[in-house]
Amino acid sequence: MKTFTQLLCLPMVAGALAGAANSAHGAVGATTPFSSYEAEAGTVGGGASVVSLTSAPTTQYSSPTLEASGHAYVQLTGNGQYVQWTNNTGGNITAINVRACIPDSSGGGGITATLDLYVNGTFRQAINLSSKQTWLYEGNNNYQGNDQNPADGNPRVFYDDAHTFISGAAIPAGATIKLQKDSTNTAAFYDIDVVDVENPPAAIAQPANSLSITSYGATANNSGVDNSTAIQNCINDAQSQGKSVWIPSGTFYVKTQGGINANGVTIQGAGMWYSTIYRNMNLPNANPLGAIFNVTSCTVRNFALDSNAPSRATVDGCGGGMDTTGTNWLAENIWTQHTMSGFWASGTGGTVRNCRLTSIWADGCNLNNVALTGTVGNNLTATNNFIRGTGDDGMAINSVNYNGSTNYTPMSGATMTNNTIVAIWGGKCLGIYGGGGHQVMYNYMSDTARYIGLGVGKFGVNGSDLTSGTVMFNTVVRCGGNGFNQGQPALHIGNGGDGQGVGVVSGVTVSNNTVQNALYNGVGFSTSSNITFESNTITAPALDGIVIAPPFYPAPSGSASIRFNTVNALNSGHTQFVNNSSGYTATVVQNTWQGTHKLVPGTNVSFQAVGANSKYVTAPSATSPLIASASTVGSGQTFTVIDAGNGNIGLKALANSEYVCADNSGTSPLIANRTAVGPWETFTEVDAGNGNIALRALNDSEYVCADNAGANPLIANRAAFGGWETFAVATH
Repeated sequence: MKTFTQLLCLPMVAGALAGAANSAHGAVGATTPFSSYEAEAGTVGGGASVVSLTSAPTTQYSSPTLEASGHAYVQLTGNGQYVQWTNNTGGNITAINVRACIPDSSGGGGITATLDLYVNGTFRQAINLSSKQTWLYEGNNNYQGNDQNPADGNPRVFYDDAHTFISGAAIPAGATIKLQKDSTNTAAFYDIDVVDVENPPAAIAQPANSLSITSYGATANNSGVDNSTAIQNCINDAQSQGKSVWIPSGTFYVKTQGGINANGVTIQGAGMWYSTIYRNMNLPNANPLGAIFNVTSCTVRNFALDSNAPSRATVDGCGGGMDTTGTNWLAENIWTQHTMSGFWASGTGGTVRNCRLTSIWADGCNLNNVALTGTVGNNLTATNNFIRGTGDDGMAINSVNYNGSTNYTPMSGATMTNNTIVAIWGGKCLGIYGGGGHQVMYNYMSDTARYIGLGVGKFGVNGSDLTSGTVMFNTVVRCGGNGFNQGQPALHIGNGGDGQGVGVVSGVTVSNNTVQNALYNGVGFSTSSNITFESNTITAPALDGIVIAPPFYPAPSGSASIRFNTVNALNSGHTQFVNNSSGYTATVVQNTWQGTHKLVPGTNVSFQAVGANSKYVTAPSATSPLIASASTVGSGQTFTVIDAGNGNIGLKALANSEYVCADNSGTSPLIANRTAVGPWETFTEVDAGNGNIALRALNDSEYVCADNAGANPLIANRAAFGGWETFAVATH
């Protein structure tokens, strides 16, 4: 059996943050324009060392290993020490982002230092690094505080992101990239977590029918200039003239306190590597700040936001990056750093996509029903975003019931798909807090420092109840943590995860998710009802696999169907499933630890419809649809089980060697005229109760079923299965 230490030390695969975490149902996580190279997966030399987390934390405080992606980093402490990677992107590299930690100053407040970059062993340039926006300190009297005084406790917030274009020629495929501490690099140590490498496209030209902020007096690359008024005047005229706003290449500094406001206009830049709006407040700051941009029913794209805030405190000049509301708004290709939140967004029909959120003080992307003037949060979407290093939740669906005397409509239909959320040091990777009809699918989450990786619940006493949702095909790796000395699980379902054991969490389906290398328990349940937890895989948790009522939760009540799950690679002394609450009714069937029926590759099976007609699944010919019209089972109605990989199955009719499959669209009848089984032709078993099973197509989560008459073709467009849509094994 693998030990806890061995599992934690496994390096992240280079490029995993670019959507390389795959399964039979497709890619999980964001597809990004960059590739990420973990330091611990590189080649170290000159005496450099790899530092990895070797055991779960025993205190509530943080550490550089806990906050690192992969829970590991490379430390350079002496001249000539280095970490090196090979460019295996298949193309040129012209830009690099380095996530690293250098020491604080003796009295707090940080330092700056350089680190040398080599290409194929030849010095190319010095990269500027800083610790001025890291190193906060906390103790029992100020846990999670924003103190930069080293005398006040234990350190946290170790890493910052620094990005730059690479000078000279592009780095070709196959060349080596090395970060090395030389005599001119004066920091006592350099903890290198990860580098992101890419080849950004050329700057975008000013589009037609747009107004440039420079035409209104905005000046680039001068930190002594406050461009707030110039930008606001440009937006005002663009709104009145029906034009868009243009942000040229350069860094434009602002000192806006209330924020720059826009309504119904497009604001666009030359690209996130070229155009930046940077809030540069005089510190200490006296008054609370709004977001840099307050936008209603707008499209914003292709620029970056940044700030000089050294913590999330008001005195440190921290405010949001972009607050948005309205209808059919869009934010895309925005790179935000060092702001309170990346996106704080309400309204109807809005989308955040293809954005990059790194080193954020609070939430990365918070979809809600309260931002700006909003009172609803309907059909909001966040997709294909990359988030790393946030001080609160990386992503959240945050449905508020009331604030003071103001009541809000519960959120409905939020969607979070194909996002990558990594190394969250102050919150969850992804939290679902209230509302209904949400879909959270195909997201990749890893390496929380203190808390739950994926939470399905309700936020506090004033949050909305969670009444329904679908949480499927997500991957949660090396998550959980010991915040508040609680030993929190990697995935949590229920209403007690934030210290508030109140309200409803009900009607949620959590299926086909993967939870790997949890720092404590794999999955925890608190008060919740009518939960379907099925076909999930929990691998190598440090403690138990699935636990109802972990010790720190309020004594839970409720109900769940826990079926067809796999828990494996447990450490000695731990178990797959534990129910610590007599008040929680869990129907636990057909899981791997129960030794119940599973379809086994190489065995022959038939399926009989459960119901009055007792019809069998049949394949009468190589070209006809599968039908359920036979009254008895025969050789032509029997299938052999084909292993499709990753625990999924295909079925092949014995009579004609054709496969049971759904077409690529997932909407046409199932047919039996395929010559091979593929990912979209495979099915996962779903427990239908009473020992019966249904089959669900992996590509679209639709069920194999026959209609009530028993005479029509099997179809794959059912959203749920009922009695006549389930099948019992007739023969083996």
